[in-house]
Amino acid sequence: MAKRIDVSGLSAFYGNHRAIDDISMTVEPRSVTAFIGPSGCGKSTFLRTLNRMHEVTPGGRVEGKVMLDDENLYGSSVDPVTVRRTVGMVFQRPNPFPTMSIYDNVAAGLKLNGVRKKGELDAIVEKSLKGANLWNEVKDRLNKPGSGLSGGQQQRLCIARAIAVEPQVLLMDEPCSALDPISTLAIEDLIGELKTRFTIVIVTHNMQQAARVSDRTAFFNLAGVGQPGKLIEIDDTERIFSNPSVQATEDYISGRFG
Repeated sequence: MAKRIDVSGLSAFYGNHRAIDDISMTVEPRSVTAFIGPSGCGKSTFLRTLNRMHEVTPGGRVEGKVMLDDENLYGSSVDPVTVRRTVGMVFQRPNPFPTMSIYDNVAAGLKLNGVRKKGELDAIVEKSLKGANLWNEVKDRLNKPGSGLSGGQQQRLCIARAIAVEPQVLLMDEPCSALDPISTLAIEDLIGELKTRFTIVIVTHNMQQAARVSDRTAFFNLAGVGQPGKLIEIDDTERIFSNPSVQATEDYISGRFG
């Protein structure tokens, strides 16, 4: 069952520098939420706080709460590794494990989680590749290196790898920025299919993409030069793009800045 995310009073730091300040929002289950805003306003930093990847950065720390249903992901007894299994991530550039086959790329997380039976692995690898709309393209070369695929196929392989461990939430950090238009369309179509199973949060610089794929859109901006990023508003995507409630959102969407 895909889960709801509730963020309250969240700030993230790099050492003494406050990168984002006092963010509160809700992400509904089985929906796509897009983060938009100018470069450097903290969208990707905030995304990484949702699965505790931010604290992997030297000096990275977080204040505030991220609730996944009734569990605080920053609770003292919570294992960050377990969080990252529950909240999967797809990065900006496709990053298949270069020395591994297509099959082993998808199976990597499963093996880490203790799945060893070949029949079980085979079934989940096939299901995950089908879920990423990649199975028909690779089913006859599963033992070939994942790095031999095209950029768009590599990104779908990374999505297959992420969904193989059945996360509750899938985070995507500009997943199409390194891809050509046809591969981008394939990933966008895939996002629409995956939201029936997962809660999806995507960072994108492509305004049209946010409008196409998301149910809700959050606009982030900087309070000023050297100031932390802030959430300006979040609403249904249609409303954000047609009738935002904050002037800065309208200025950004209409291209007046950013």
